[in-house]
Amino acid sequence: MIPATFVFERLAALIHQLVREDAARHGLLPVHLQVLSYLAQANRYSDLPIAVADYLGITRGTVSQTLSVLERRGLIVREADSRHGKRIHLVLTAAGEAILAASWPRRVDQALLAAGSDPEVFAEDLRRVLAALQRLNRYRVFGQCRQCAHFIDTGDGYRCGLTGETLSGEQTIRVCREWSAPDADEPSTSPGGSIDPTVATNCR
Repeated sequence: MIPATFVFERLAALIHQLVREDAARHGLLPVHLQVLSYLAQANRYSDLPIAVADYLGITRGTVSQTLSVLERRGLIVREADSRHGKRIHLVLTAAGEAILAASWPRRVDQALLAAGSDPEVFAEDLRRVLAALQRLNRYRVFGQCRQCAHFIDTGDGYRCGLTGETLSGEQTIRVCREWSAPDADEPSTSPGGSIDPTVATNCR
């Protein structure tokens, strides 16, 4: 057996369980919680229904049903984009943010700190695992704006080299569906879903 196999299998099983338990605590399904978690990280190019489908590897029909539930529960709202016509952004409400505040990734961070581990070092190790999985499975790559090949620091602000638009500092630390690797050693963008350490698996 490959040394990491047992660890990966146990992690997948435990994360499935944690997501199910967190969702059930709020009367939600796991996919509802996954969508909330994604939207909490997504930038303005990525908080779109089509990006949710790409990120979680689920159909647009499932996304539509899921968003309707979250909207009825008052966990998200839809906001029109003033610059891009019919584009609709999905935004967490205070109630949606409150659900995530006590979710399992936050509890893991707290446990790591209590054990004397550095969550940032742990996250960097997970990113390497994530990159390997994305290469193997040809998932579409979602990454942090600031670490993208298109990210430009002008010295007095930030800009997206792909769209030419100015970026706020807060947007640059969010996840973007248009992310491209800054060097050839990183995985390139290809069609499909994605895996994120804070969501980890598709618990549908």
